Amino acid sequence: MNLAIEPLLALIVGILILLVPRFLNYFVAIYLIVVGIMGLMHHVTLT
Repeated sequence: MNLAIEPLLALIVGILILLVPRFLNYFVAIYLIVVGIMGLMHHVTLT
């Protein structure tokens, strides 16, 4: 089973922002860091 992590992570972060809007900055920052690291890891494994 091949599941894309980015859409799932975006969905989870979106739900958390709706439930706890005061942590918006933290959720966005963590999301961007995770997506960036995963993008770098994917790029490194392809080359």
